[in-house]
Amino acid sequence: MVRRSKSGPVAGGRGIRVADQLQRELAELLQREVKDPRIGFVTLTGVDLTPDYAVATVWFTVLPSDDAAVARALEGLHRAALFLRGRVGRALRIHTTPELRFVIDRSVERGLAMSQLIDEANRSQSAQSPEQASATPIDSPGIDVDAGIQGEPPGEPDPSH
Repeated sequence: MVRRSKSGPVAGGRGIRVADQLQRELAELLQREVKDPRIGFVTLTGVDLTPDYAVATVWFTVLPSDDAAVARALEGLHRAALFLRGRVGRALRIHTTPELRFVIDRSVERGLAMSQLIDEANRSQSAQSPEQASATPIDSPGIDVDAGIQGEPPGEPDPSH
């Protein structure tokens, strides 16, 4: 997944392709060549690339996602940044190899929290008494769900079509 930077999308289609390739190269290097145990189970979730390719913000998640594991992974990634930049520069062969800045991506955690809130709301709604559940309007007022499109009875086509 390639993200858009806060200043807008990376420069055109080529910039998006470069950011995508950068993410793939970094993921492979982290998996195969970086041996730092602090990095652990890191997943790269996106790359923001400045239009001049000078800086790449690399978004990542780590398991477990507690603060200590995140701090260790971030420290390991910072230590490996120059090595990764050199290897990426040789692999991509672009005019400017971007400086790598690693940032924790909290969107997965926020998504899980949102999902738990939705599940909790659904459980509390299903726990309502039957009288309350039947009193809750399901359909919008004034709309006949059983009526067909434009007043046609369900199952009978409009002869004018």
